[in-house]
Amino acid sequence: MTSKIAALLLALPATMFAQTGSAPKAPLASAPADVATIAAHPAVTKAVNALQSENEWTLSQQIELCEIPSPPFKETARGLAFKQKLISLGLSGVRVDAEGNVFGEIRGSRPGPTVLLSSHLDTVFPEGTNVKVKREGTKLSAPGIGDDCRGLATNLAIARQLMTTKVPIAGRIIVVATVGEEGPGNLRGVRAIFKSALRDSISYFISVDGIGWKITNRAVGSNRYRVTYSGPGGHSYQAFGMPNPIHAMGRAIAAISDLQVPINPKVTFNVGIVSGGQTVNSISPSGTMEIDMRSESPEALAGLDKRILAALQKALKDELARWPNSKVALSVKVDTTGIRPAGNSPDTSRIVRMALAAGKHFGLTNALDASSTDANIAMSMHIPAVTLDAGGIGHGTHALDESYDDGKDGYKGVQWVMLFVLGLTGLSPISQ
Repeated sequence: MTSKIAALLLALPATMFAQTGSAPKAPLASAPADVATIAAHPAVTKAVNALQSENEWTLSQQIELCEIPSPPFKETARGLAFKQKLISLGLSGVRVDAEGNVFGEIRGSRPGPTVLLSSHLDTVFPEGTNVKVKREGTKLSAPGIGDDCRGLATNLAIARQLMTTKVPIAGRIIVVATVGEEGPGNLRGVRAIFKSALRDSISYFISVDGIGWKITNRAVGSNRYRVTYSGPGGHSYQAFGMPNPIHAMGRAIAAISDLQVPINPKVTFNVGIVSGGQTVNSISPSGTMEIDMRSESPEALAGLDKRILAALQKALKDELARWPNSKVALSVKVDTTGIRPAGNSPDTSRIVRMALAAGKHFGLTNALDASSTDANIAMSMHIPAVTLDAGGIGHGTHALDESYDDGKDGYKGVQWVMLFVLGLTGLSPISQ
């Protein structure tokens, strides 16, 4: 290859070499160099400074959205409020999909990566929970104030500055507020996104969810089951001698509790809910328990799943064997209540290096972490993805006394996320 041809090929956009039908490939530029160059752009500098001077606007959005109840499967009101905010900020293509996810787009002036910037609408709190925000200095307290009203407000603040300062991004940024991130929702919002036509155009997936300064690049997978042992039941004295569903469930719980699991990779299990029974002097017709299993390793999680399912069947057989003279039937039913895939974005990947470089630019120390978030789905599909905290200090996540303290530098969380996003999209005058 001649030097002239080589130079010509190097000058062509990376998107010209993307494989048809595949997810766009991440650029290979050095993350720290990209961050330094992008941060020096006048429009970016102006936007970064505005996020600090107009920090009160971000907090007002956090409070306003938090005071709109958004219990599991009832996120509509908060979603519509978020939609109106996107419209007022001037984003294009604002819409709500069939699942309830809210979308708005910021389109660049030239081709480039597509970054999906998400936060979630739902909380863990049931309908009727008092979500009025109490403010004491820099501290805000209310159910859901951090998880994830902080993420929603952060993404709105970023969108506002990119639009008002006219930062010349490349590619496009899709701002999304998802439904169903919390436990009962089983990531239904982001699952719908990755089953849609949008899937093949997503270059990077970013979830902003949480308080602090962590980068979650390892997705903790989970399997959740509702297990029910059933029989005819009867009087505790007169019908004594028949298999007992609750006793069978107890055998299963005891067997599960004795399982040995590895420390590395970390694997966990828990029987979190048990129910059943009518009266103290009745053999219950049923006993139900809910099981949660977790691990960063898909293989380790699958191995534990197999062992627990075997323990459930053995408990059934052992309870039947305990009463050999009884002809009473006993059965077990296992219902899936949630499956979250495991996955990761390697520590050496561009998306992780970019997040660390953006944090370093603002003097932050960002630890790499493992958790279960909306980013699980993208990671399991090998799409570059992370979940970022959004600054500040938090306490009581998922508790009624949940709080967010903006402190002296909470605004840096928003600056960090914005510079990170721009590092992935690039700017029009800057070659990818």
